[in-house]
Amino acid sequence: MAKYFDVHPENPQPRVLAQIADSIRADALIAYPTDSCYALGCRLGSRDGTDRMRAIRRLDDRHHFTLVCQDFAQLGQFVQVDKDVFRAIKASTPGSYTFILPATREVPRMLQHPKKKTVGVRIPDHVVTQAILTELGEPLLSSTLLLPDEAEPMTQGWEIKDRLDHVLDAVVDSGECGTEPTTVIDFSGGEAEIVRRGAGDTARFE
Repeated sequence: MAKYFDVHPENPQPRVLAQIADSIRADALIAYPTDSCYALGCRLGSRDGTDRMRAIRRLDDRHHFTLVCQDFAQLGQFVQVDKDVFRAIKASTPGSYTFILPATREVPRMLQHPKKKTVGVRIPDHVVTQAILTELGEPLLSSTLLLPDEAEPMTQGWEIKDRLDHVLDAVVDSGECGTEPTTVIDFSGGEAEIVRRGAGDTARFE
């Protein structure tokens, strides 16, 4: 049965944030709101969390997991970014974008694309997500909470608790969040390739 954390959307309660971070450190798989939509998240390097995300979403090993980072300093530890790509990403973050880039050695092999050795990264523009990342002190390994055979992601905390209570350890609810997944831009080949059009405007990458 999943714990239910009711978090204030503008002034997240420090005590609740500490409980969420402790749960993640203890290998919990959580559902949490972002600036695009709800996501699944767990500790970086959690094989159990990774396997459970794959099972919930029926993902194969070619799926790009995303490292949700607090800021550029954190992001830079996990992906290789040249100057031109850095400028393009910097102009779009924080925001509803996921960028696919070559992974550094800090990223566990099980999270990298098996052939490309890439991983997704993003810096969200969401008060509660940022507060959780600050409290945690490391990225969240994440994937959009989009269930198999459903066209749109789940957007209500109570609904997620009701439907996924048996497969999650915690649900973070801070009210309304986005309804559209992130826009995904693949920079692993040096040029911007739009993989998925979502909440982020693609004009600068066309």
